[in-house]
Amino acid sequence: MRLSCRRLALGLSAGAFLCIWLLITGFQQDLAAGRLATQGDGSPGRAGGDERWALGQVPRKISSVGKSVEDDDRDNSDIRKNSRTKHSKPGSRIPSSGHNTRSVVPDRLRRTELHDIFIGIKTTEKYHRQRMDLLMDTWVSLARDQTFVFTDSDDQQLRSRLGNHLINTNCSSSHMRQALCCKMAVEYDMFLQQDKRWFCHVDDDNYLNVHELVKLLNQYKHTDDIYLGRPSINHPMETYDRHENMQKVNFWFATGGAGFCISKGLALKMIPYASGGKFMSSCERIRLPDDCTLGFIIERLLKVKLVHTQQFHSHLEWLKFIKKEELPHQVSLSYGLTPYHGSAKNVIGLDEVFSESDDPTRFKSLHCLLYPYVDLCSGRVRRR
Repeated sequence: MRLSCRRLALGLSAGAFLCIWLLITGFQQDLAAGRLATQGDGSPGRAGGDERWALGQVPRKISSVGKSVEDDDRDNSDIRKNSRTKHSKPGSRIPSSGHNTRSVVPDRLRRTELHDIFIGIKTTEKYHRQRMDLLMDTWVSLARDQTFVFTDSDDQQLRSRLGNHLINTNCSSSHMRQALCCKMAVEYDMFLQQDKRWFCHVDDDNYLNVHELVKLLNQYKHTDDIYLGRPSINHPMETYDRHENMQKVNFWFATGGAGFCISKGLALKMIPYASGGKFMSSCERIRLPDDCTLGFIIERLLKVKLVHTQQFHSHLEWLKFIKKEELPHQVSLSYGLTPYHGSAKNVIGLDEVFSESDDPTRFKSLHCLLYPYVDLCSGRVRRR
């Protein structure tokens, strides 16, 4: 009997000890769970823990940086939202996909757009009315913020349309080598002051198809060494280098009369030979005009080859042979109103829209062919 009572007492004691141990262990687990539930927002432990736990939701996965996967997604959403507002440059593209992205596209990887291009026009006072007013009424109206006009005098009428994008270079108004190089030196230095990807130049007798220009430049990287244009002669230019004991040199150059474009990557490499007045010294080095000097710097000194681009056109070619259906795909066009190879003038073969007397250069007609909805063409073109 005594043995049975002793065994019963031992059994009750063991059972009581087991119950106490289970209670203590359960309390510690609950306490630990409460700390985990409130750890994500940093709030002190309190009865009830996180509401998510009270609703029976599964705890969020914790990332390696101490934030949940949902928090990471929310942060990326905020980045994407901000990139569309004050933190983004105009025209920057946001990657779109079926899943959350970790970052926006770096600026250097996005497509080139019109606002990435610096467009310089070289002119002189006597052509302000005859040529520049025509350009202002046509293609410049589509790219006014990207276009800078380099001339040799002040013109309040032109300044009222261009503002500080009209640059009086204080260079000579002559068409001699020194005057042309002087204006190009100012133009190049102005490009360096702008945050642009491409340096493009045209003359005051060029029509620039800005839409096709953007398409062309997107075939290349602005960070590479790119020199785009069209020669006016069918062989490399030959001259003598006065810094190399009159050594005979040859190189291709893009004629300024058709226009050309230089990538920012290449333009920066030209600084030792072109910036801060050095361009004038380079011109004197070979005694040739500005466009030839650019070719000398790029092809001869920097060893970068000209990319011959047939979409650029000058008045030094027969423009009437460009087919009408091909006109919208050209980057630049020109005209010559003086007799050319026995012909009365050299213009594109486009007879529609404006009469010859109203549009001797055919630039207005071309503009309306490309952009029939602009005010200049109102009521003149059948809209497609």
